[in-house]
Amino acid sequence: MSASTSCTERSLVIIPTYNESENISKLLEDIFSLYRECVDVLIIDDNSPDGTAELVKEIQLVHKTLYLHERPSKMGLGTAYIEGFRYAIKHGYQRIIEMDADYSHDPAVIGRMIEQSETADLVIGSRYIGNTVNVVNWPLSRLVLSKTASVYTRLITGMPVADPTSGYKCFRSRVLQEIDLDRVQSQGYSFQIEMNFRVWKKGFSIVETPIIFIDRAVGKSKMTRKNIVEAIWIVWWLKIKSVFGTLQ
Repeated sequence: MSASTSCTERSLVIIPTYNESENISKLLEDIFSLYRECVDVLIIDDNSPDGTAELVKEIQLVHKTLYLHERPSKMGLGTAYIEGFRYAIKHGYQRIIEMDADYSHDPAVIGRMIEQSETADLVIGSRYIGNTVNVVNWPLSRLVLSKTASVYTRLITGMPVADPTSGYKCFRSRVLQEIDLDRVQSQGYSFQIEMNFRVWKKGFSIVETPIIFIDRAVGKSKMTRKNIVEAIWIVWWLKIKSVFGTLQ
């Protein structure tokens, strides 16, 4: 899929932002240069003090399929995506893509994920497929933590996903319509685990496509100790809910 591709269905890319003024302009220009005919973009900004939303408004003057939702404060990754999902369903998008604003997710992969979603309900951009680790510029400690979290999640939940904390995904709309979004509890990395688990338990098909994850060159990571702790307990919460049949 390229800039010249003719699309019968437009897809929506959802990008939550908080203090991403150093990245957002270039990222949006790259997305629209590649997928102008196929993709709309929704930015959900949590009142970034660095002027991220103001930059997006300037770009909206050029790109009419760029949308902005401004929230009053920093409200969390999970709630941002849930708002984006509801927007996508309401406006009839058939494919919904999650991606980060910091350039760790290569926009060129969007087309591949859309194409793979023709035969899969959820496509996950995976850093870990087989024995391959496609991560650039991470310290060893963070890589070990991420990889360990992936193995831990698979062992506890039984979910056959190699990279359950990946935030680069493409959902078919019907998947999100089948999930009770009001019951999604998580934020941060655990939000990705929970959404994958809910998709899997609903019996939808999941495929992973290899990506190269490059750690942000500018700006600050949003990962916190609270995210790590939540990711540890959420897998047990999901497992218990599933065993007792109370996961809806």
